[in-house]
Amino acid sequence: MSHYHDENDLMLFEEMSKLSPEEFTAWLNLNNIVGRDSGQIPRKYRELIALAVALTTQCAYCIEAHAKAAKLARVSREELSETAFLAAALRAGGAAAHGAMALKFFNQD
Repeated sequence: MSHYHDENDLMLFEEMSKLSPEEFTAWLNLNNIVGRDSGQIPRKYRELIALAVALTTQCAYCIEAHAKAAKLARVSREELSETAFLAAALRAGGAAAHGAMALKFFNQD
């Protein structure tokens, strides 16, 4: 499958790990909690949550990684599609909520 991003960019993580080793290790440890099999949330749901977040943050690399991981975790096409629309609804909800906050400025004297 072709990509609209350059997957070779991820190789720069190796350089980043040398430039900022403590920060890189902390980030990697945090990132690794998504795909783990331990914890109260089953892996399938962990990947659906991660995919929803990736869709809202619009990180192409995260979308690809978690879509592939979700498929391996036996997420169905229907579940993936529903997750995309849930993420879209939350993103739209954020815009509406911020719109309401912006309206406060119109209510001031």
